[in-house]
Amino acid sequence: MTHKALRRLVEGALIAAMYAALTLAVPAASFGLAQLRVAEMLTILPVFTPAAIPGLAVGCALSNVVGLALGANLAGAWDVLCGSLATLAAAALTYALRGVKWRGLPVLATLPPVVINAVVVGLELTLVLFGEFTLPLYLFNGLQVGVGQLVACTVCGLVLYAALDKSGAAKGLFGQAKP
Repeated sequence: MTHKALRRLVEGALIAAMYAALTLAVPAASFGLAQLRVAEMLTILPVFTPAAIPGLAVGCALSNVVGLALGANLAGAWDVLCGSLATLAAAALTYALRGVKWRGLPVLATLPPVVINAVVVGLELTLVLFGEFTLPLYLFNGLQVGVGQLVACTVCGLVLYAALDKSGAAKGLFGQAKP
């Protein structure tokens, strides 16, 4: 294994560990209808490194499994699979949008986790908690998830991006120049 490949593997593992730790630190806020997963601010990290794509997905899967074991994950086993795949897809799209900037910020790159989780987790919660699909209920649940995601991914994510970018920490942490 090359030095670069090993570095990316370690980056991904550390991102997974940070995601899981932040999610499980406050499980009541991380799972359920009205949720604000603080760990979702890390979904900005694919802008800096492709290692964040699998790192976020693995961290989400670990969080969802532990949340399920603790009884906190209301969406259950579906969230372990579908939520983790949604995070993987969102992270890949965030990486793809990393170069699109508005006033120097990758605002558009913060939106895939907001939209995908609103759609996927909103559907999971509708079906698991209410046992049936009705459009108004689904829209309500998706909106609740989406608002929490918007705060975590866009607001907090852009604050994290600015801090890493302006301080030069991104270069030190991820071994590259500004995205």
